[in-house]
Amino acid sequence: MAVRSLDYSALTDPVARADLVSWRSQARAAGLPWARSTLSIGSVVAIGFCALLFVFVFGGAFSSFITDGIQNGKPIDVLFPSLFVLVIVAVTIWAVRARGGRGGSWERGYRLYRFAAANGMRFQPMDAAPSYPGEIFHIGRDQVVVEHLVTGGRFLDIGNFSYITGSRKSQTTHHWGFLALALDRAMPNIVLDAKSNNSLFGSNLPVTLDRNQVLHLEGDFDKHFTLYCPAEYEQDALYIFTPDLMELLVDEAAPYDVELVDQWMFVYSRPFELTDPAVLQRLFTIADTVGAKAVDQSEHYADDRIGDPDVNIVAPQGARLRRGVSVIGVVIVVAFVAFWGWNFFGSFVSP
Repeated sequence: MAVRSLDYSALTDPVARADLVSWRSQARAAGLPWARSTLSIGSVVAIGFCALLFVFVFGGAFSSFITDGIQNGKPIDVLFPSLFVLVIVAVTIWAVRARGGRGGSWERGYRLYRFAAANGMRFQPMDAAPSYPGEIFHIGRDQVVVEHLVTGGRFLDIGNFSYITGSRKSQTTHHWGFLALALDRAMPNIVLDAKSNNSLFGSNLPVTLDRNQVLHLEGDFDKHFTLYCPAEYEQDALYIFTPDLMELLVDEAAPYDVELVDQWMFVYSRPFELTDPAVLQRLFTIADTVGAKAVDQSEHYADDRIGDPDVNIVAPQGARLRRGVSVIGVVIVVAFVAFWGWNFFGSFVSP
């Protein structure tokens, strides 16, 4: 399995200001949504708050400096605070202009655009939520893909994804990095939960899976991943996850969570730094080793429960994993109820 040879120079070579301005102008002229330079509500509020804070804290002092300087005939007392204010304004304008929308700076987007063009890919700074069947793509609201690279040939999509859960003060934005690789055959829903990225409270996955679906594999594989597969699909999982595929997963993808579902293989992580050549190289290596082996291994897979190997689907009982209950969540609820009960009933028996 050969790893593709890519030109990463666009991510590291200097960017000519004229080229960047031209690319930005073309994007805005085309009316592309991600090219709009409007600020988010949060940015406007933050800038406004800083401006008010500056006026209230330093406004009086600067006004006194300038007034005294004029009255006493001291130009330096007028010039210094004036220059300071001008520097603050200039830095703010630069920061706002450097941010080319929610996807990041214009230069960052331009580097990824050049990288994609040099390697026969398509780069999109921002996109609507994809219709992928993976776990992370069906949670929350305001789902958006921020920066992603799509290849030709066998479909491969590498990018970052975010969604929002909760409301008002409890609102949280969740950020993920993902790799999506198209397979030829429909797979039972199998999840490999990497142990290296788990927290003190357990899995980092956004959903809790039923622990009765855990399948233990041979060798050291269980030290790196917890494998979930639907009940009665254990032999199917063993057919797909041969020792050589398991070895590739441990060697190349141990820090990441992996999911097989429908005709897709997904790799999940915290957001990817896509302008880092080392990060991209590792992701393409995963696609060209683990992904290629998964394609080969699943080439002749067919769900026996369907009865016809030419029908490229998985039976309903194997198409999706069952959700479970978070042990940590149960402990927190029980502790809260116990604490509330102790305080409530304790008030009646206290002397």
